[in-house]
Amino acid sequence: MASKVEMVKSVSFLLFSLAVFLTSSQAKSIIQQPQPSRSFSLKIQNTQSLRSCSYTVTIRTSCSSTSYTRDRISLAFGDSFGNQVYVPRLDDPSTGTFERCSTDAFKISGPCTYQICYLYLFRTGYDGLKPESVKISGSYVKTVTFYYDTFIPNGVWFGFNLCNDISTSAAM
Repeated sequence: MASKVEMVKSVSFLLFSLAVFLTSSQAKSIIQQPQPSRSFSLKIQNTQSLRSCSYTVTIRTSCSSTSYTRDRISLAFGDSFGNQVYVPRLDDPSTGTFERCSTDAFKISGPCTYQICYLYLFRTGYDGLKPESVKISGSYVKTVTFYYDTFIPNGVWFGFNLCNDISTSAAM
């Protein structure tokens, strides 16, 4: 009878230890914030030899953004293998693009990518822009949403690079 009690205590201790370990390893939640990147550079590729894919980029402008913007807005996104899609100018001030509380969708063609893991926006001008989120979908990639909810600084690529996070989590 004593060995059963000791065995139950040992199993209970083991389960308790496992629960503590799992709880502490799950508590490492990190909320990613967009960052300026002075080291980000465009990869200008000869796209004639690359297969072309279609993407839909949906940008939701925050209700606390400026009422509209005349700023020039560029976008670049890609995967961890160096495939990159670049759009030199998304905005069109004559059509009301990026008005406060609006959602704008853009059909973009560019080199095919694997899973998209980075996105940067570039703003040039004086009005300002506060996107709430940017969602990218395509035929061959999972839809991904990047949450900004902050003003884009002027003259610097600003966004997310989660490529290391994806390769790390894929390896685990």
